[in-house]
Amino acid sequence: MKNTFDALLIAVAVLLAPTLNAYPADDVGATVSHDAKAVGETVKHDAKVVAEATKEGAKQIAVAAKEVAHSVATKSKEGAHEVAAAAKRGAAKTKAAVQGAKSEKSDEKPASAPANEPAH
Repeated sequence: MKNTFDALLIAVAVLLAPTLNAYPADDVGATVSHDAKAVGETVKHDAKVVAEATKEGAKQIAVAAKEVAHSVATKSKEGAHEVAAAAKRGAAKTKAAVQGAKSEKSDEKPASAPANEPAH
């Protein structure tokens, strides 16, 4: 069994030998240089894609923030108008209550003592 396994390993080694020697020692530097350039170009391309996506995302965020700010400003203005209207209504009610109290006091106060009753 061991002899069969050894024979199989030798056969595989003989078949793989040309493949393992596909790059002669002289071409290793050129291959590494080419691979480094390819990786550099890929990294540069990916960085550009990420930068463009970030720029687009920032634009979308700016538009959304502008819309939210506009909405907040509009709601604040509406709220201020409602507060002002409520204050006017409150002032009118207060004024009416004060005037009503004055007129009630003047109605209750006799102008002079009645003629039939003797003065004390």
